[in-house]
Amino acid sequence: MALILKMLIYLHLCAGVQCVHQMSWLPCQFTDERVFLNADGHYETELIHREAMLQFGQKGDTPVNPHSVTFLVTGSEVDLRWYVEGAEPEQLDCELRRYSTDGIDIRWPVQEAQEYNRWFSCTLKHTKGLFTATAFLRHPSDQAPSGQQDYRSWPPIADREILMTTAVLVIKTQSPSVKAGLGSQPKFHCQFAIDHKSPNLTVEWHWQHRGERTRLFSHNTRSGHTQGTGVKIKSLARGDASYTLPFAKMSSEGMYVCSLSVIPLFATLDISLHIEEAPRVSISVGPTLLLQEGDEQKVICQAESYYPLDVEIVWSEQHPTAAGQRVGAPLPKVIQNVLLSSHRRNQDATYSLSAFFYLQASLRDSGKQFTCSVSHQSLRVPIRKSFILSVEEPSSWMFTLIVGSIMVVLLVILFLMLPSLHAARKVSARKKPY
Repeated sequence: MALILKMLIYLHLCAGVQCVHQMSWLPCQFTDERVFLNADGHYETELIHREAMLQFGQKGDTPVNPHSVTFLVTGSEVDLRWYVEGAEPEQLDCELRRYSTDGIDIRWPVQEAQEYNRWFSCTLKHTKGLFTATAFLRHPSDQAPSGQQDYRSWPPIADREILMTTAVLVIKTQSPSVKAGLGSQPKFHCQFAIDHKSPNLTVEWHWQHRGERTRLFSHNTRSGHTQGTGVKIKSLARGDASYTLPFAKMSSEGMYVCSLSVIPLFATLDISLHIEEAPRVSISVGPTLLLQEGDEQKVICQAESYYPLDVEIVWSEQHPTAAGQRVGAPLPKVIQNVLLSSHRRNQDATYSLSAFFYLQASLRDSGKQFTCSVSHQSLRVPIRKSFILSVEEPSSWMFTLIVGSIMVVLLVILFLMLPSLHAARKVSARKKPY
């Protein structure tokens, strides 16, 4: 039994490996650069978009597309294919760029002693925003650095050239855009992998908003020095640099940047945070509104404490015979004479809005269902609040009751005034001369 279980686990793992590794190539856009001195003696950069292929294999493999630049990624401790989450090639946007080390020339730990390096970055984005991954590709070269800024003397790349590369560092987030409510603790995913052990790695998190940049966290693996909170230090050893915001406020919106530094490489990921607060919806009447024919009632639908600003409030009515039907029922009729208040900004920077109309009670409307529907981007489906209108005819007994009540009130007032009248009559009698 144990042997069969082991075989099933092995087959399952093999199937998973095959699924992940089935992507052998990926079409990419290679954004090349040409740096030159202009007429004023200043450096300018011309971006040149070229067709390229990101191909996984071994040295000597035939290019999938011999008419484009081929970046042949050979095996290393960092397999870029593990970070595409089984996505199909048509679901990925791939961009390749040259990477400048700003003149820093340091021997990478995993390379031959006599090699020099040319660096490229590869960014993979899921078309539905499920993840973003950036990898650094090392291309060994026998040409020594020029001793100046590398971007000023990029070696030319031919149209059909094959560049042998290895992935040495990758950084990925599964949350390129995060939506969170007030008071929540949103988590910003950031994972990484490096092709050698015990690197001199610095992990940092920054918050950027309207030109302001604030460091939230910093840790260096070599010195062990840490500033700030939000990242679990033990998780860094597993390649997990995810950051947790302790308390989301309206002022927390902005861009959160996860950065890794392994000299001479510097990788960053931008994760945007959007605060969304769902509205609280209420109406000014109960489940049933009882009116007499001819009465007028102001009915209010209130949407409170929502963010961001845009919200839609719609009042509608539906005939009682159609309200319970699921198939073939006519659509609710939108009420046209609805008035909206102005947006009210609350102390916590959320907003409130009300929509109201004046309901004229009529017997033919008795039994109708009136519904307020509130839509907002924080809601998957609109919030609906309803009431049933019940209209009655004015009855004679009601008129009698009202008249009788008035008579009773008048009699009570007269009874209370009798002592005063009697006293005034006595005073008047004493003043007579006879």
